[in-house]
Amino acid sequence: MRILLSSYAFISRKVTPELLGQIAHAGFEGVELFCSRSHFDYTSRAQIQAMAEALNTNKLTLESLHAPNSRDLSATREGGTPLSICEVERVRRIEAMDELKRAIDVGEDLPYSRMILHMGGSRETADPRKRDAAFSTLEHLVLHAHHCGVTLCLENTPSEMGDPAYLRTFVDETRLSGLRLNFDIGHAHLCDGPAEERIEKCFEPMRDLVASVHLHDNHGEKDEHLPPYAGTIDWPAAVKLLKTSPEGQTLPVVLELKEKTGHDAPAPIELLESARAAIDKFEEEWG
Repeated sequence: MRILLSSYAFISRKVTPELLGQIAHAGFEGVELFCSRSHFDYTSRAQIQAMAEALNTNKLTLESLHAPNSRDLSATREGGTPLSICEVERVRRIEAMDELKRAIDVGEDLPYSRMILHMGGSRETADPRKRDAAFSTLEHLVLHAHHCGVTLCLENTPSEMGDPAYLRTFVDETRLSGLRLNFDIGHAHLCDGPAEERIEKCFEPMRDLVASVHLHDNHGEKDEHLPPYAGTIDWPAAVKLLKTSPEGQTLPVVLELKEKTGHDAPAPIELLESARAAIDKFEEEWG
């Protein structure tokens, strides 16, 4: 298991060498960068090269990118014009595909292994037209990513098209070569059914295609992105489940916390200290 940190915890800030230094000092081995131009401008070659230098200086690896969810220069997921691989309208779908290709192309100057994608928005309903649109988009993107040495990973989300069983069926039926899955344990804790069964229910259809994990907690009602052990996930049971992944002990685990805003928001160092404490407990559980 490799413990990594998503830059989503600092999404309203620019990723700077100083911030990367603080992440490294907190004991993380690598990062997953969230693609928002105001946070990390994946379209600027100069910024990509500067990022490569800063990561090298701080002895951090870039393990993955989270695909952009918006076309605009928005600092958060919630703002901006949505960008989706499920766009039924052809012009908008091509615009989305082109933007995602720009993000994939980061790998030409700054190598990374995986790009995490959502199957549409947070409330995307299952629709044959959207499924066909996603297939058309991913057919192009998988090939483009392969040339950059990047594996595309679809993530389970609290939506019909992001449902684990739907994702697995989609991968099996489309036979898109090399497409993998990213298991988001916090999102799994929000699915339907008894709370004690949700995570296993979501993990089972994804298990043998899981290439990485997003780690965060909640109270089973909304997507809070809390540190592990701060919500109601049964972590001892969850750890046992994750260890059954074919990736086993080498499974990349990305801590994906939500940024707190307002006058009482913690400084980056404080957030990293609490994140590190939660990860230490998780690693002890992992054994």
